[in-house]
Amino acid sequence: MAKLARGAGGSLQDYNQAPPHIMHIDLNSCFATVEQQARPRLRGRPVAVLNRRTPNTSIVAASYEAKARGVKVGMKFYEAQRLCPEIVGIDSDPPKYRHVYRELLRIMSSYSPAVAMKSIDEGVIDFAQATEETRARGLEAVGREIKQRLRSEVGCWMRCNVGIGTNRWWAKMAASLHKPDGLDVVKYDNIRAVLANLELQDLTGIAARNEHRLNAVGIFTPLDMLDASPEVLHAAFRSVAGEQWCQRLRGWEVDDRPDEVKTCGRQYVLERRGMTRQEVRVRLYNLVEAVGAKLRGQGKAARGVGIYARLAGDAPLAQSNGRWGRKGNYWHQKQLLPLPFFSDRAIWQVAESLFRRLPPGDVREIGVHCYNLHNGLSDQLSLFGDELARDQQITWAIDEINQRYGARTIHAASTLDTNAISVKIPFGSTRYL
Repeated sequence: MAKLARGAGGSLQDYNQAPPHIMHIDLNSCFATVEQQARPRLRGRPVAVLNRRTPNTSIVAASYEAKARGVKVGMKFYEAQRLCPEIVGIDSDPPKYRHVYRELLRIMSSYSPAVAMKSIDEGVIDFAQATEETRARGLEAVGREIKQRLRSEVGCWMRCNVGIGTNRWWAKMAASLHKPDGLDVVKYDNIRAVLANLELQDLTGIAARNEHRLNAVGIFTPLDMLDASPEVLHAAFRSVAGEQWCQRLRGWEVDDRPDEVKTCGRQYVLERRGMTRQEVRVRLYNLVEAVGAKLRGQGKAARGVGIYARLAGDAPLAQSNGRWGRKGNYWHQKQLLPLPFFSDRAIWQVAESLFRRLPPGDVREIGVHCYNLHNGLSDQLSLFGDELARDQQITWAIDEINQRYGARTIHAASTLDTNAISVKIPFGSTRYL
């Protein structure tokens, strides 16, 4: 890669001048819009999607009408009601969102075999592998057609943003420029004009920490970043990531590597305060069942189990609070085992042991995750040695029955008096689908 001097943004040959061939599709306020599509009386009204319809629960998605009133994702529902008294809270409906996900995937796959879904509501099409006839139509025309097909084949209220670029990063950025329902193309001849209207934290991948690093080497705007040499960016990021940013901003592809799954987990905000430890324990087992099914669905085994809890503010801090020291009182413990595992029984054996260490206090949220993941199940040794074959057969038989007849058709007797906990809606991933 050529070394670029400050102030010029590099010569024209430093930019990728190839015709854009990457398209990013982003459904607008997906979950809230899907609910408005399914319930016409909600169209044009402020809507919040919740994992549980209680005042203290957090908002996982908001319609544009709600966002216009100041409602934000992550806000407590009671806070949203103060800002917007007429807001409608809707329980999340994951099967509905999965249906839209599959329909979007179907539409996108009709244009190219190279389609990657980045999350439940966004995906990428690589037109380099599309037919010559499709490419000859032009990506802007195809983008407009996808928007129309989304409305005609999925629902008239559905909208999406389409971004087109010479690499995945710029396609995603283009899809964020004019929400909702925008269509933008970014290529070598308008990169500077686009960046001139943005702040550093508007750039995908640049959060507060990276902004501080960039500021430390004299970079305060996206154009400063574009004009910086690879050496300056290397100094800012203290790694090869600096050189990659130099290439990325100029339209070269550096982000086409598949994402590696590092953990597999679930978490749950308790539905009421003052629950007994036995009640919390039962819900932890519900989570273990969900994590186990998710782990096996990914074809993974794990070596580590961790649990965390958020306690009431007046609870004593645990010594292991560590990085969980956010607002609230977070406790966490984890354990790495010598051999991989994948069954609910194995996960529960560790999770229950860790749970016994939970300090006194009113538990508000509980979570469990598996880490140190390994590909493949059949080749993995079990924690239970000679019982491996039996453990596999029983676990897979239970999974098959639950998949066929519904979640928790077969589950632990200790959880008979509880309903299945609400499944978290997946953001930024397709791993929950």
